[in-house]
Amino acid sequence: MGGGTEAFPDLGMHCQHSDCHQLDFLPFKCDGCSKVFCVEHRSCKSHECPKPDHNSRKVVVCEACSMSIETTGKDEESEKAVLERHEKSGDCDPKKKKKPTCQVRRCREILTFSNTSTCKTCQIKVCLKHRFPGDHACKLKSSSSATGFKEANMFLVALASRNANNGCASKARHPSSPPSTPSVKAC
Repeated sequence: MGGGTEAFPDLGMHCQHSDCHQLDFLPFKCDGCSKVFCVEHRSCKSHECPKPDHNSRKVVVCEACSMSIETTGKDEESEKAVLERHEKSGDCDPKKKKKPTCQVRRCREILTFSNTSTCKTCQIKVCLKHRFPGDHACKLKSSSSATGFKEANMFLVALASRNANNGCASKARHPSSPPSTPSVKAC
């Protein structure tokens, strides 16, 4: 079945779905059955492809241990068979089902991908409410972290002196204004 119009016979193709046959100027070719489909029937599920996409990946989650098991379209094995093999392998441990929580005392926030922060100083995982060192009683675990604080402090001192030399901090004051403590100001 050819596509296009009378003026442009090679332009586009007709959808090969039995109920559609729509002329589509940007047709999709199925990787499974190698037929051409319109945007509405391009997915394997929508055109009931006998050979689902062999490059597709699917993840099955074990109800017992919440572990995700990746499968591909090549194996053609059912989800039940994958889960049974997982349970028999010894990897399935119901004790693993407990989700990680924030390590701050009395905080029960469950840590997920989007609300987890790892402290750069003590390397513990905490929720976003406790991401700052003062919020989770952060303690230095190694001397390398202590040198990091010294370097940060030296940086702030150098930044303050640089800004003072550029004249940002030495602006003329009115005689009526009280003297203020020196601070770092952006130019």
